Amino acid sequence: MTIAPTLGADLRSDAVTGLVGRDAAAARLDEWLARGGRVHALLVGLKRFDAVNLAYGKAAGDAALAEVAQRMRHFAAEELDGLWLAARGGGGQFLLLATEPCSRERWQLAAGQLLDALARPIATTWGTLRLSPRGALLRGVEGESAASVFDRLGQTLETATTQPGRRLLWADGEGRRGGRSAAQLEGDLLRALDLGEIELVYQPQFGCGDDRLVGAEALARWNHPKLGRVGAGALFAVAERADHVPQLSHHIARLALGEAARWPMDLRLSLNVTAGDLASADYAARLSALIKQTGFAPWRLTLEVTEQVLLGDAAQAAATLSALAAQGIRIALDDFGAGFCNFRYLKLLPLHYLKLDRAMIDGVTGDARDLAVLRAIIAMAGALSLKVIAEGVETEAQRLLVAAEGCASYQGFLRAEPMSAAKFAMLACK
Repeated sequence: MTIAPTLGADLRSDAVTGLVGRDAAAARLDEWLARGGRVHALLVGLKRFDAVNLAYGKAAGDAALAEVAQRMRHFAAEELDGLWLAARGGGGQFLLLATEPCSRERWQLAAGQLLDALARPIATTWGTLRLSPRGALLRGVEGESAASVFDRLGQTLETATTQPGRRLLWADGEGRRGGRSAAQLEGDLLRALDLGEIELVYQPQFGCGDDRLVGAEALARWNHPKLGRVGAGALFAVAERADHVPQLSHHIARLALGEAARWPMDLRLSLNVTAGDLASADYAARLSALIKQTGFAPWRLTLEVTEQVLLGDAAQAAATLSALAAQGIRIALDDFGAGFCNFRYLKLLPLHYLKLDRAMIDGVTGDARDLAVLRAIIAMAGALSLKVIAEGVETEAQRLLVAAEGCASYQGFLRAEPMSAAKFAMLACK
């Protein structure tokens, strides 16, 4: 899950979204195609985006475009293996390119999940905006040029935009060639838990002061026999449709706690908590039982919750998390700065950490306003006796800056990508 290594700030020509433009994307795509590897492409168009500018004004439209870009980057970083590149194609169009080895069905599933993410309401000072994304996707063929790819994608997106009910089309004329149906995927998931197809990878976390390994965040992956590797977002979306989130979450927690129990005692484990977990009256009791069964020390566990997870019954969530915090478990508010930043959660929840979204780190070394926002958040966290974790640290300059500003720890591709349990165990024992 990496951005192309030669992609730098010098290529980020779009002031609104921070993404590279069409020309830079074409150059990168030609480079990948010339290597002969498998290239996947998705062109996203925001249907009737002009209506947003007309109804709310250009400033609101620009805010929506910036949010779309952020969601695309976040999705790609979480869901894609291999090199990827997000770009703006002009107007309300965006492009996602990837070189990861995945099946046609897997790319279609990923594209659908991204469109779902972009369709979620966007809260702005001008009101709540709702976008209607459409997509065209393809797999590049040997000898093809970027110009050919863009031409095929553009024609197909126009068809998807004008045909009622067609949200996503293949650019090779096989738009009706299906992947697995929702019912099939749900059935596959039920079997996957028993067949050992759900595995965990670990994103290492390091102390900002001494750059020492301090723990890792557990991330789920589904090794589907036909689709290939499926990321956590798509995995939990299938589980939600199948009403199987509690079972999946329990399975992941059991695996992670069992593996982390064999780590050195000074390393922490971070687990993501779902809305279904917090809505369950017995979640705290079930997690406590797992901790006892695996012999994992409660004080070494951090539970990460996002604002999206808390949109349901916040009072119930607070009660559940308080019961767990009373056992020594730490609580982190994840993706801080990516959503609505509801400060009510800061006093409602028994928090120990604020985990900054990667968007809060992305431009911090080159933009005075980004740095000012970072300093304000760290100062607020300090006043509340909360430690700050920086996510998405990709350069040494970013690491040095967040360390100097007072962040406690960080994670990101600078030091390590998500890795298997075996590789993390080797890293932990160095």
